[in-house]
Amino acid sequence: MTKVFDYILGIETSCDETSAAVITPQRVLSNVISSQSVHLQFGGVVPELASRAHLSKILPIVDEALQNAQISLSRLSGLSVTCGPGLIGALLVGVNYVKGLSLTLGIPFAAVNHLEGHIYANFLNGHIIPFPFLCLIVSGGHTQFVIVRDHLRYQIIGETRDDAVGEAFDKVAKLLNLNYPGGPEVDRLAREGNPHFVEFPRAMLKSKELDVSYSGLKTAVLNFIHEVGVETVQQHLSDVCASFQAAAIEVLVKKSIEAARTYQIKVIAVAGGVSANSLLRSWLSEEAVRYHIKVIFPELQYCTDNAAMIARAGLQYLMAGQYSRMDVNAYPSLRLGQVL
Repeated sequence: MTKVFDYILGIETSCDETSAAVITPQRVLSNVISSQSVHLQFGGVVPELASRAHLSKILPIVDEALQNAQISLSRLSGLSVTCGPGLIGALLVGVNYVKGLSLTLGIPFAAVNHLEGHIYANFLNGHIIPFPFLCLIVSGGHTQFVIVRDHLRYQIIGETRDDAVGEAFDKVAKLLNLNYPGGPEVDRLAREGNPHFVEFPRAMLKSKELDVSYSGLKTAVLNFIHEVGVETVQQHLSDVCASFQAAAIEVLVKKSIEAARTYQIKVIAVAGGVSANSLLRSWLSEEAVRYHIKVIFPELQYCTDNAAMIARAGLQYLMAGQYSRMDVNAYPSLRLGQVL
């Protein structure tokens, strides 16, 4: 007899957001995210501080998620948690909490890849996507082109050779003295700027390979700042942001369309924090129309790290009867599709 999973609690602690969510197979009942402001003064995430913050926040965040969903722990039928990739200390907080809760409640849990969570953000609230589809994963730590053949079946066909696009956004924002996290700030300023103010390089744009590279783009922005001076950059801040963003996004758009056409795929789903970028959303959608390709983006609230997406990915494992064992660990360098 197939086990029914009515209510799933998801936990996400891979980096600097402590998040808990309760979902059903059809909808999100709650999704609580607590961002760690302690890192703002450092302009980036400090791993030790992140772990300590998760330890202090996880219990009240879970309580809030249960209260918002209006259910008790006893009504949960399954659990899901991010086990990697991410910061080892931060991951261990979530993994150990879920293992303890699984033992206490006598219910199964699924340890999932953080990137799977981003992919399954597109399936939240009962959304259905036909297989196979191309998923463009764009976040602070990853940039990948993945063919999703079926549930939990992935084929990586391209990825960054150095830096992730989200990291490039954050590093460039830091060079421009913008607030952390920098990606949303760059996007906001770029809307008022001239994307042709500086013609920054588009690495591998004309290459037939589906890999990308962003280290050179970051260096080009740094060299431009040194060349014209900080004062000039600040006077044209929106233009510099728009120029950088155009260079970063154009490569993603062109490579995504090329990948879909090469593999004869008619649906592109986008996942990860950079999927919230306004230029990526508009440019990819417009370009896809020309080739009769459908583009799907998660709701904005599910683009960045959140537990609802982890719960949805875990639900898929639980429904398939693929439960995690108690010896599962945290895996900071976990690859998409890697068997635990």
